[in-house]
Amino acid sequence: MTDATVNLVTIDTLENAQALANALVERKLAACVNIVPGLLSVYEWKGERCQESELLLVIKSRRELFDDLEAAIRELHPYSVPEILALDVARGHQPYLDWLLANTMA
Repeated sequence: MTDATVNLVTIDTLENAQALANALVERKLAACVNIVPGLLSVYEWKGERCQESELLLVIKSRRELFDDLEAAIRELHPYSVPEILALDVARGHQPYLDWLLANTMA
């Protein structure tokens, strides 16, 4: 197991995605954020079936930063209940993992 995490967050617009990604990298809560367009999310919300276009943020960070990362996402995200999922990275290319850790808060 490494100290790295991949965090998944969906968001509504490219503008909001870029603002959130830039804030997370600037605050050193993420080493890199990929913005993946073209999602179609289907879900239940307040008793209604919804189908919305969204973007996916793939946020590379470290496990010990999750609480701060979550707080920043909740502060900056336009949704009242944003999707915030953290996945542990079991293994990875060591030079990339070293770079990831060097570019996030210690």
